[in-house]
Amino acid sequence: MFELVEPIATITFSAVPTEAFLALGMRNYWDGYFAGRAAPLGLAPAEVVHAVFYNFADGEVARHIPWVWEKTTPEEAIAVRERASATALRQTIGDLAGSPGLVRAADLATRAAVSAPTEGRALYAGLRALAVPEEPVARLWHAATLLREHRGDGHNATLVAHGIGGTEAHVLLALSLGMQAAEFGRVHHLPEARLAAVVDGLRDRGLVDAAGGFTEAGRQTSERIEAVTDELAAPPYEVLDPDELDELITGLEPIAAAAQTVD
Repeated sequence: MFELVEPIATITFSAVPTEAFLALGMRNYWDGYFAGRAAPLGLAPAEVVHAVFYNFADGEVARHIPWVWEKTTPEEAIAVRERASATALRQTIGDLAGSPGLVRAADLATRAAVSAPTEGRALYAGLRALAVPEEPVARLWHAATLLREHRGDGHNATLVAHGIGGTEAHVLLALSLGMQAAEFGRVHHLPEARLAAVVDGLRDRGLVDAAGGFTEAGRQTSERIEAVTDELAAPPYEVLDPDELDELITGLEPIAAAAQTVD
């Protein structure tokens, strides 16, 4: 389900929504990212957004929050994000946007997305407080975003339980993808000494070897985190019976495949 939901939800980080936020006065992609994704939290300070998002290096959120709220409001950011994301998804998937299969997938995905408990899941709870769009493409995007953030909240809880910080999590992800930390897009921009300190900390804990790769303990920890994350992401889908879940998977497959082609 992660592989089917992720391309649909992350359409919000593509060119059309970015341009919509730039039109509001945002300075760059990251202003729009933080305005749109943090908007369900209201006027939360940078420290709170940093805690909820979890995986940004210290100081990154504060470069955008609360500055973005001088240019827009959370309510406007929510509306712009939804409208632009639906437009981007509609453009990307073409004729699928008007198909009965999409309407059915949107209905099933929404049932799943609004069914899970919100306790301990701050960003998911913020999104649950928003109205569900009526238009099918927007509704599908909204459902996918709810499911993505539900999974993300669970992932963060799993990282905390395993003593893995946000920047450390990116290092482990980079290694699981077969690359060195300095090559990974989310942390390569960090000052060399700062990133080296993160890797050294993981090495001191026996998770990274002298060459900067996984130790066996590191690989097992990474795999265990992903397995627990998947387990914690399952509850929304339990509202669907097996036939409905199969129908949802079948309906999402062509949409997700088409959405993966977006820049």
